[in-house]
This record gives sequence, structure tokens and C-alpha cells, in this order.
Amino acid sequence: MVPRRLIYYHLNKKDSYSSNEESILTHYIKEIFRKSRNNYGTRKIKVKLDDLGYQVSRRRISRIMKENSLVLNYAVAQYKVHSSKCNE
Repeated sequence: MVPRRLIYYHLNKKDSYSSNEESILTHYIKEIFRKSRNNYGTRKIKVKLDDLGYQVSRRRISRIMKENSLVLNYAVAQYKVHSSKCNE
């Protein structure tokens, strides 16, 4: 026997976002990121999405960027040569 409140809970439960909205946001985030030549992070992408009329959190943008392997140019580790000075 299933409690009645459990049935109504699942009937009234709404998804926090639909898959269609998620795919639209993913498209816009990819487009903004590519136009910035891989320089825009979550803060600047959030501003651009606000201009387009989408209110999205930086955490959600970050999650979408991770899922699509969008990495900033500045975040990529660069090899730097360090000269070692030996005191004799």
C-alpha cells in the first residue's frame, strides 16, 4: 500500500528545468563561449545571457560548461621555464 501523500507529491512535482530549456541554454553558452574565442568565463557568460533574457546561475553555467568540455584559455596550465641559480 502506497501512502496517498506520496502519489500527490509525485503528481504535483515539477522538474526544475525542462530538457528543451537546457538544450537552448547549452546552445547559447557554446555560442557565446566560441564567439569570445574561449576567453569568457561564467561571469561574463551570465551577463550575456541576462542580456538575452535568461536568468541562469553561475553554477548552472559552470555545470553546462563542464559537461561540454568548455575550458578557458586562461585556465589551461602553461609550461614556464624557471632558471635555477646555483650559488657556489
